[in-house]
Amino acid sequence: MTIRRLEDRDAQAVSDLIALTLRTTNRRDYSEEYLEDCIVHLQPEDIIRRAGEQHFYVVEEEHQIIGCGSIGSYWGKEDESSLFTIFVHPAYQGRGIGRKIMETLEQDSYFLRARRVEIPASITGTPFYRKMGYTYKNGVTEPDEEQLLRLEKVRVI
Repeated sequence: MTIRRLEDRDAQAVSDLIALTLRTTNRRDYSEEYLEDCIVHLQPEDIIRRAGEQHFYVVEEEHQIIGCGSIGSYWGKEDESSLFTIFVHPAYQGRGIGRKIMETLEQDSYFLRARRVEIPASITGTPFYRKMGYTYKNGVTEPDEEQLLRLEKVRVI
């Protein structure tokens, strides 16, 4: 298993991975309409654009992309960052790949410079992020109007 920065040639595979994961894993928490709207906004060109604005990583095993995640500035702030687009192929979930992605993101320069890191988390992903030490932002434990929970990790740097 290799974790590396995304290259443009990975964009289609990452988009396909995200669509499969949303339709398989996240369907228990979200409507089909909501998921399809998410998928429309995570096409290869969107992935390439995100990779230009964030540090976007992929997990590859035997020449297949099985996971991804990215980190970038929180609304342009130097001392705050956000995690985005964290997905693991359904067939590989529960094998520590999500943890490896998080460990990689938490060693990235965007994380290391931040005093606060936020995750706009899906309902599905929230228990995982909580295990990784993220807490509910402002104590809000219900999804917002985007059907996401805002989690954060406050760091002393």
